[in-house]
Amino acid sequence: MALEGIDGAGKSTLARGVVRSLRRQGFRAVVRREPADRALGRLAQEASRHEPWTGAVYFTVDRFLARPALEQDLRRAEFVVTDRSYYSTLAYQGSALGAAAVQKIQELSSRATIEPDRVAFLDLPPSVALGRLGQRGTGRGPLERRRTLERVARRYRALARLRGWLVLDARRPEAELVQAVLDDLAARGPRRPMARGGRASRERT
Repeated sequence: MALEGIDGAGKSTLARGVVRSLRRQGFRAVVRREPADRALGRLAQEASRHEPWTGAVYFTVDRFLARPALEQDLRRAEFVVTDRSYYSTLAYQGSALGAAAVQKIQELSSRATIEPDRVAFLDLPPSVALGRLGQRGTGRGPLERRRTLERVARRYRALARLRGWLVLDARRPEAELVQAVLDDLAARGPRRPMARGGRASRERT
């Protein structure tokens, strides 16, 4: 499962909470985070301010380089929970690009990484997100601006409707959000880890 949402939505906190709960239940669960390479991620964010296509390519390269580690996690774990996926690029950089460029990003992503089999979208008003980000004390990132977050939030909501994602109000208490994700995962059941030298029943996250 991938957790998606604008900056400040609480994806990292929720991913850790879900994986802790799964492990307490006896499952093999792994949490992953994008971008995997922080230096490459910083380049991607900086480029995205003025050249969203370049930023999208950087993020796609990061996913391609991280794919072997992702495949290893899929071989070993029953649940892999990722903080972001290529849908982040479709929402952030894609919302600043035309339809043809977005289609190209999708094509590149399908070759670079493994598509998540389920997505939970943490929906949060940009004004609330900016308030949360302001409490970090580290300053805003290149894409953490009201106009950008409003544009990205609209694209996320459109993707959620189109693809049937689980939509969660990110203002809800953490415990409620964790339980909502666990309930969704339970409805689908755990994936079988890949056998050595074989393939998983669902080669997705």
